[in-house]
Amino acid sequence: MSGTSSTKPAPQSRLAIHTITTKPWGLAEAVGHYAAQGIGGVSVWVEAIEGMSAGEAHRIIDDAGLRVPALVRGGFFCDAAASQRQARVDHNLGLIETAAELRAEMIVLVVGAVPGEPLDRQRGWVADAIDRLRGPAAAAGVRLAIEPLHPMYAAERSCINRIAEARRICERLDDPIVGVAVDVYHVWWDPDLSTEIERLGRDGSLFAFHLCDWRVPTRDLLNDRALMGDGCIDLVGLTRQVRAAGFTGWDEVEIFSDEHWQEDQAEFLERIVRRYAAIDQQAG
Repeated sequence: MSGTSSTKPAPQSRLAIHTITTKPWGLAEAVGHYAAQGIGGVSVWVEAIEGMSAGEAHRIIDDAGLRVPALVRGGFFCDAAASQRQARVDHNLGLIETAAELRAEMIVLVVGAVPGEPLDRQRGWVADAIDRLRGPAAAAGVRLAIEPLHPMYAAERSCINRIAEARRICERLDDPIVGVAVDVYHVWWDPDLSTEIERLGRDGSLFAFHLCDWRVPTRDLLNDRALMGDGCIDLVGLTRQVRAAGFTGWDEVEIFSDEHWQEDQAEFLERIVRRYAAIDQQAG
């Protein structure tokens, strides 16, 4: 492969890459490169499998020897109209079927938001929607991971912006099928982060851990995430915290970056693997 090293890297048994990270690659090309780098998992964005069946996507991934931590992304439950909220639940029921065919461990839920509606009311809509999904999800063997998003998205993308808000929904539903995806980009700033990670670990609801970095200055709030080590987040410290909380799942790299998408993706992937290996080693 162009840009890859001649020496096969050591396997990265905990490392998974989100397909959005290497967006220019199609699914087959992406998983081929991931496998060649010794990466163990691929979290599949729904856009990456447009035009193919979930069964075909699963065969491509399985042939490469990779596992699927997550299907990304479901959710977007919030709407002032009850009929629209029902339609979004129905859409997520279809995503549960897709996730099951992919053998994905979970669906990551970006819960949505509606400008002008009280956030507490919207969080109630989210809890109600997930309550209706958890039975079918359990039957399909697919977990539901609520992902808090940075407060900059509170108006129109996510009414859940801190781990505490996601945790309260988990506590309300009290179901092992429902948990939280911790993305460092969205929660690194939270003064209660350490306490909340510890609580999630104790409750068994820490389902996912997403890695990237916060660039300074950030040039675009959506598509300017940094490669690990190129920003200001204490990634080694956070990785130690989630492991100390008992998390034994995947470390998933998820980078939205107009800059990195313009690069040679094979070389970019090599840098991801090297940066992750350094974090993994230091975190212990």
